[in-house]
Amino acid sequence: MLRQIKKTLDKILETVVIVCMALLVLDVLWEVFTRQVLDNPSKRTEELATFLLMWVALLGAAVALGLGGHLGIDYFVGKISKGKRTFIEIIVFLLIFLFAGYVMFYGGIDLVTSTFMLGQVSPAWQIKMGYVYLAVPVSGFFMVIYSFLGMCERIKSFYNGESS
Repeated sequence: MLRQIKKTLDKILETVVIVCMALLVLDVLWEVFTRQVLDNPSKRTEELATFLLMWVALLGAAVALGLGGHLGIDYFVGKISKGKRTFIEIIVFLLIFLFAGYVMFYGGIDLVTSTFMLGQVSPAWQIKMGYVYLAVPVSGFFMVIYSFLGMCERIKSFYNGESS
């Protein structure tokens, strides 16, 4: 059942990232078209591109972690002997869990709350910036889940005597 939940989360996150990336590409193409062809650049496209890039980057990091493709894990852990690899992966997932939980999720909620309380709005779109900054705690939440699941899988394989 846990695997099915993870697969569902993977699909949802991947779909959101794909949609955001497609919107980002269309937005940048429109910006180039209005600037170069119409000689009248759109005022909102650059701001939208910034917001979408933030969501793509943060949610994409969560997707990469969920798929086990995080650069830090793959590159450095791949250099360690197989006997120590599982133990090091447990520590890495624990550190990611702690960072994502405290800095991204807890700190992100504080950031979003503060931004809403201050009433900060974007210059071009006039939307509350708290909605934009929601990318931080949302991606932090998913990174906490994925790092916890990764840590549990590694602990199980560590105690079963398997090495990755």
